[in-house]
Amino acid sequence: MDIIFLHDLRVETVIGIWDWERQIRQTVVIDLEMAADIRKAAASDRVEDTLNYKQVAKRVQQFVSESSFQLVETLAEEIAGIVTGEFGVPWVRVRVCKPGAIRGARDVGVLIERTPGDRDADD
Repeated sequence: MDIIFLHDLRVETVIGIWDWERQIRQTVVIDLEMAADIRKAAASDRVEDTLNYKQVAKRVQQFVSESSFQLVETLAEEIAGIVTGEFGVPWVRVRVCKPGAIRGARDVGVLIERTPGDRDADD
């Protein structure tokens, strides 16, 4: 399996459970690892033959900046759904960090792995 990755994508959003957090925008840091067969693109040297990580990044940035979830867990699940559903990715690892959320720690967050069928199984 080939993996296309996007690390350290920083987006301002409303995230958190406390009243004060609902009034401000905070930075979340997102890492994505996405399964993709890159052989066709490697042979053709054409972006149309691969997963376009710029399009993925723009879509995730747009979604996250407009969202206002309480939990990073919910945000990670929604990002995974976008990547697998809209971009046809068969497997994704999503890491969402909330820097500075815990005093003394650089950041805190969640790391999930999902396939397209995982969302259907949860319903």
